[in-house]
Amino acid sequence: LRALAAGPTSMGRLALLVCRRADGVRETPERAILSPEEGLAGDGWSRRPPRDREAQLAVMRHDVALLIAGGQPLGVFGDNLFVDLDLSAANLPAGSRLRVGEALVEMTPEPHDGCLKFRGRFGQDALRFVQARATRNQNLRGVYWRVVEAGLAAVGDPVRVISRG
Repeated sequence: LRALAAGPTSMGRLALLVCRRADGVRETPERAILSPEEGLAGDGWSRRPPRDREAQLAVMRHDVALLIAGGQPLGVFGDNLFVDLDLSAANLPAGSRLRVGEALVEMTPEPHDGCLKFRGRFGQDALRFVQARATRNQNLRGVYWRVVEAGLAAVGDPVRVISRG
């Protein structure tokens, strides 16, 4: 973790999109519509009740995901967006708004802590790593965003902080 550069605080970029299809396949489209109704268009969130808007888009820091994945494809995380941006609570408190491509999203207070699936995919050490008390405020496992205004988002698009909560 110490070897990773600090993430940008005000403007980063969208590194990867992941859509979880109904058949369980994970796709990595180059672009997708983000909307308040569906989250990431075609993703499993819109098919699984209850559709909790506080956990609409799962987002993770791209470099941290690469570190944990150890060569596995990032789609195995189950997250929708991988970004080059500081996702820490100090930088992006709940209520912060960001522009991702054309879409407007908002940081939710919902914790994204890691789960049994995460432990099964990456091991107990990885789960301890993302849940460590000393770094918990960095949100290494990721965060949740909800879509406020629909728009197209594409890999490589800027992720710009509009306001902090």
